[in-house]
Order: sequence, then C-alpha cells, then structure tokens
Amino acid sequence: MTTKQIYQSLWLSDIHLGCKDCKAEMLLQFLQQTKAKRIFLVGDIVDVWALKRRVYWPESHNQVLQYLMSLAKSGCELVYIPGNHDQLFKAYHGMDLADVKVSKQYRYTSITGKQILMVHGDQFDEEVCFGRFYAKLGDHLYDFLLFLNRSSSKIRHALGYPYWSLAGYIKSKIAKATEAIARYRQAVVNEAVRQGVDVVICGHIHHPELSEQQGVVYANDGDWIENCTLLCETMDGQLQLRRWDDRLKTTVELESVNLAESQALSAEKVA
Repeated sequence: MTTKQIYQSLWLSDIHLGCKDCKAEMLLQFLQQTKAKRIFLVGDIVDVWALKRRVYWPESHNQVLQYLMSLAKSGCELVYIPGNHDQLFKAYHGMDLADVKVSKQYRYTSITGKQILMVHGDQFDEEVCFGRFYAKLGDHLYDFLLFLNRSSSKIRHALGYPYWSLAGYIKSKIAKATEAIARYRQAVVNEAVRQGVDVVICGHIHHPELSEQQGVVYANDGDWIENCTLLCETMDGQLQLRRWDDRLKTTVELESVNLAESQALSAEKVA
C-alpha cells in the first residue's frame, strides 16, 4: 500500500468537472494518495457553463466530487471559493453546504503565521481584458487550443508518452497571452497589497505560478484542464507548486517558497 503524502493544506482550482477536457482521472489518483487537514477549492470546480451547452458527466467526474464530499464528512476542512464558471454558488456566500464552507474570498493563517488571501480571480477581468474583440477571439482560440491538446494527448498516450500540455506551450509563445497574464498577476498582487496580506492564492487563468512580487507571494495554482497543478502547504511551512506526473503517477515539485524564512515580506509591510 502506497504511503500517503501528508499536507497542512491543499489548493485546487479550475478543475472544470463537466467539461470534456477535465483530467478527473489524474486528479482522483492524486487525491487518493494524499491526506490534508484542509482543502481550499479556489473556483471553477464544476463547469456549469459547459454543462449548459452539453451535459457531460462521466463516472470519473462523479468520483472526484464524491471523494471530496467524503473528505469533508470525515473531518477534512473544505472551503469553496466559487469562480465564474460556477458563479451560481456565490449566492451561498457565508453558508455551509454539506460540510463545505462557501465564501467569495477567504483568508487563512498559515502554520508559519503568514496571512493568505484566496480569490478565484474573475473579479479582475475588466482590468485585464483588452476589449470585447480580443475577449471573444481569445475564447475561440482557447477552444481551438484545447482541441489541439486533446488530439496531442491521444497521440502521446498511444505512443506511450506521458501527458504534456500543448495548449500551455502554445500560449507561452503568444505575446497577447503573456501580456494578459502579466496584467492579471499585477491586478491580483495589487489587491493583496491593498488588503495587507503576505500571500495571495488564485486561479482563473490556467497559468500556474509561484513568485514574489512587491513583497507579496503570488501563487496561482493552475488548473486540471491543461496543467494538472496544485498548491500545497507542507508540514514544515513550505508553500509548493506541484504538477501531476502521469508517468510517475505522483506529483513533482515545480517551485517552492519557505514562508517561515520570507522575512522580506514582513519587513516590507512594517516599513
């Protein structure tokens, strides 16, 4: 029996259950080999938009949802911050739904005493958007990228290669996409500075990142459409960005920040 990885906290966002591009099987494998005191669901967990277009709900998507609910019932603290694709749940702000706390944003004190703000990030769309034309064009291009991603994944799987995000690679080469990511990052960091927190965790743009910006740790936990990434707080106070490796059948560390040693953060706030 595989020994479970134990964490203080986990952050998952942009799972998009109900969307045919959701990597539910990989996420379920990760959850089953992991134990955490608390799990924060940072928006777009169920893709209501996709379900309105076409009902798609395979057994793997149901298993992920049921597994998360079973964790909540067994004592794991589950907090749900709805996004734009599941915005109907924002109406339940401040309530508990089947042992799950629902909040439009959430603050948490880490094991090292750092103040962490969580937002999905869709509230910054107006600051990031280049206009209606680019927004509409971006939606169509993203759908096309996901189509290419599916085709690439099938070919790689047939050849025995592990999952790799073609969509993410292409996006990294598009100037307008990288500019939009930079604008989004700045908008989120500005909000973190305004609220006086040490760390801000978000999702929304499907671009995993862990970096220090203006004395704040900016953490985007990515998604389970393209990147299969998450954030975790280890038992010794590290904040890690991790990616599921389909070949190893476990996660690998991409970046980490030792919050206990991030003295520059607190010093800047005191100055």
